[in-house]
Parts: sequence; structure tokens; C-alpha cells
Amino acid sequence: MTATLNRSATAKSRIHYSEVVSSLSYALDITEGQPAGHAARTCLIGMRMADEMSLSHEEKCALFYGLLLKDLGCSSNSSTVCSLFGSDDRKVKAELKTTNWSSTAASVGYLARNVAVGGSMWNKVSRFATLAKDGQTVARELVQTRCERGATIARRLFLPEMTSEAIHSLDEHWDGHGYPDCLKGDEIPRLSCIMGLAQTLDVFWQTGGADAALEIAHRRSGTWFEPELVKVFSHIVNDPKLVADMAAQDVAARAAKLEPEGLALPADDEVLDHVAIAFSDVVDAKSPWTYEHSRGVAEVSEGLGRILGIKGRRLRKLRWAALLHDLGKLGVSNLILDKPGKLDANEIMQMRRHTVHSYEILSRVAVFRDFAEMSASHHERLDGGGYHRGIAGDDLSLEVRILAVADMYEALAARRPYRQERTKEEAMTIIDREAGKGLCTQVIEALKTFLAASHFVPHQVAA
Repeated sequence: MTATLNRSATAKSRIHYSEVVSSLSYALDITEGQPAGHAARTCLIGMRMADEMSLSHEEKCALFYGLLLKDLGCSSNSSTVCSLFGSDDRKVKAELKTTNWSSTAASVGYLARNVAVGGSMWNKVSRFATLAKDGQTVARELVQTRCERGATIARRLFLPEMTSEAIHSLDEHWDGHGYPDCLKGDEIPRLSCIMGLAQTLDVFWQTGGADAALEIAHRRSGTWFEPELVKVFSHIVNDPKLVADMAAQDVAARAAKLEPEGLALPADDEVLDHVAIAFSDVVDAKSPWTYEHSRGVAEVSEGLGRILGIKGRRLRKLRWAALLHDLGKLGVSNLILDKPGKLDANEIMQMRRHTVHSYEILSRVAVFRDFAEMSASHHERLDGGGYHRGIAGDDLSLEVRILAVADMYEALAARRPYRQERTKEEAMTIIDREAGKGLCTQVIEALKTFLAASHFVPHQVAA
């Protein structure tokens, strides 16, 4: 569906789309291994530069959302990065943002530090040799996957086409040595140039302050960055308001206030549906084994909700909670998500943190805050043996009980890397064993009714 921003909605009938995306951008930060607020701080820098450059209103509108959502495609290459490097994808990506991979010496050092971390020497040497040999091809493919995916999702989020184009060309370099298309100089969209510079500036600002950001900008001027943009940043780097904003705790709120006038979207459920679906796709793209898992859980949850008498906006919130229930998995390494075997105790502990991350991210978004706890409670059990809060019995709402059953059924019936495929009957046998102990008997009976009527089949990833 193609939609446009509504510039005539009254204040009473609007949501501040800026608040929604600036808060959800924290989910993208953890996927990239960046400190919380990275995208929001990138937005502070980029929009301050836009003011200095006197960009048009249309350009500022497109740039604002491009800065906040530049990493929409970041999860799409996480599994591949992990597989190639044999290391935590988040750490591999984090250091990539500080490495001048146009330099052979810097690239070699980067590979040496990041391949097969903690693995055997043979594994390290083997992976290093492969990446050294095919490095440019691999890098281009990874960036292309990321950028194309990000641009596609941006189009689903009611954003200007210039935003999608800017995200697609985010990693191009001024000297033509960037990716995915090796564009050079003025061939690169101007907004992409601003975004690429601003994100690097934040990374170095966080590690060494404004002086470090300015130093890297000058060092890469004419290679990575457009020289004129570096001059613009030089003029604003010591601006007192920018310095204060960059150090603030409420950086997302400060970034949201920079939303150009006239961009607020009508506060209807259709808009939030698209936001929830888009971010569920970001989550599920993190691992090939969870492709469309969140949509499956949402479909089952909504079906169970209808059978059990949930209606209206309450049902809509249940669907949103289901779509976003695994948002926190963006902060889990693919070494764990894609592991072809049982997790050890430490890995289980890290995996269980995903519900905490989901709650923290959703709680930042005002319109999602009242179902954040519901969404993050999908691993709680009736007997209190679940996580992350360990609540039980009557303290578990009907919606939480529904999410627990829907999530478990979809996961059991779908293909996974660590076990053989199961039939629907085999999945139901396992769920029936939990009736009255971990899972609600009433909801399990509703699941049987739903499956008989809908013929729901979880998405099966090709082996």
C-alpha cells in the first residue's frame, strides 16, 4: 500500500510519528552494536547541519527520517556476518563503523581482530584467508543486502521517496570506493552524504568527544566525505546547544522535536499497523530461522483472541504486542540465534534478556507503552517458572496467556536449525503436556479450534 504523510491532521487526531520512530530507533542501535541513542544523536548532528545548509523543507523532511531510520536494513545481513566471521555480529558491525575499510592496512587489522574470536587458530586463519581473498565482493553484497532492505522497509513506513533513496546510498563514499554502487561525488544523493557523515561523527564523538569527531571528519574529507559537508560540521561542532543535546539522557525526545512542521501522521490504527509490521520484519530478518515468525504469532494470537471474546482496540493491541514481542532479539548475537544445537547456560541467560530489551524499547514509545509489559511477558508461565519476571497464575492476563501459546506453537511447528521438523500433531502433543502447568488450558483449546478452522501453517524456511 502506498501512503503519503497527512499534513492537515489536527493536533488532537495526530500521533507524533517522530516520537514513534525515534524511540524504535533504539532497537536498530542494538542490532548495529551501537550505544543506545546512536540514531537519535546522528539525527541531532544531521539536522543541525541541514539548518546550516538551508536545505528545503522537503529535503529536511526526508533527511529527518533517514537519519533516524538509516539502519532499517541492519538485521538482514546479521546472520551472514556472523557466519562469515564466526564472531558476534554486533561486535563485528560496531568496529566496522570505526574502521577505514578503504585502507588495506586498516582492513587487515580489522579482520585479524574480528574473525573467529575465541575460536581455534585454524578456524581463525581459515576465515581470515577467505575474507581477505573475497573481501570486496563480500562487503559489497553485505552492504547491498542491508541498503536494499532498508530502503524497502522505509517505503512501507509512509516515508518520502528521497528517504528511501538516501538509505539505499548510505554507505557510498565521496571518492567512489563505497558501496553498494560505487557512486562518486555528486552522483551520491546529498542526503546520503549528510547521513553517512553524521553517523560516523556520532560514533567518534561517543568515544573521544567533539574533537575526535572533527578530527575524523577532516581525515576522511575527500575520501569518505564531501569536503563541503566537513566544512559545515566544522562551523557547528562547538555549538553549545548541539554539545548539550549530544550529552543529554533524553536524546530521543530531543531528536523527535526536530521533526519538520507538517509531518505528523493521523493517529489511526492503520499507521501503527504498518509500523508494527515493518519492525516485526526487521526482527525476523535477524535470523533465517525466524522468517515471518512474528507475523505467524500475530495471526495465531489474533485468531485466539477472537475465539476467546477479545474485541475492538483490545484485540488490536494484542496483535501489535504479538508483532513486536521479539523486538529485543535484535540485541542477541546470531551466534546464539543461529546455533545448530542446544544453548549453554550463559547463552540461555543472554537469550532470556531479549524480553527485557523488548519491554525497554516498547516502553519508550508512548502509543505502545500500555502493552509493552504484555508483549514482553510471552515467556511467562502459569507455574511461575517463566521469564523475565517469573510471575504466575492470576497475575497473567488472558492476552499474556494467548501470546505464550501462540509463540510456543509457531516455534514448535516451524523448522529450526537444532532439531528435526515436527508435524502439527507433534507440536500439539508437546503443548498439551503443558496444559494447566505452564500454559492455559482454555487457550490451548482455543488453539485447537483455531487450527481446525483456519488451517494455519507456520512459514517453513527451506533447508
